[in-house]
Amino acid sequence: MSAHAPLDYLSFELSEDTDGVCTLDAEAATAPEQAAAVMAEVQQVLDWARQRFGASEGPVDEGHDWQHELLTRTEPGTPHDWHTVALTLSASPRFVDAFRRRFGANLADA
Repeated sequence: MSAHAPLDYLSFELSEDTDGVCTLDAEAATAPEQAAAVMAEVQQVLDWARQRFGASEGPVDEGHDWQHELLTRTEPGTPHDWHTVALTLSASPRFVDAFRRRFGANLADA
């Protein structure tokens, strides 16, 4: 188990395709007051990935260890103008092993 505190907003689901490419998906929908905290967690995950695997960021199917996609949106008209953040990491098994060691409390198998 990791000595690091778990993330409060992001919870990842892990899936794997038939080619061995893993996908880590997280989505958080919050009121505006929590939007900055969610983005701070996104930055924490991306900073960790870049520190640990920065030299191998790129398409996983081309031999890199990871790449990411970040989508954000605000849903006006909802009671609190919800902010939704979706972070997807495509990853090699090596990346997922390290991710599990660091963020295991926030990871579930799909």
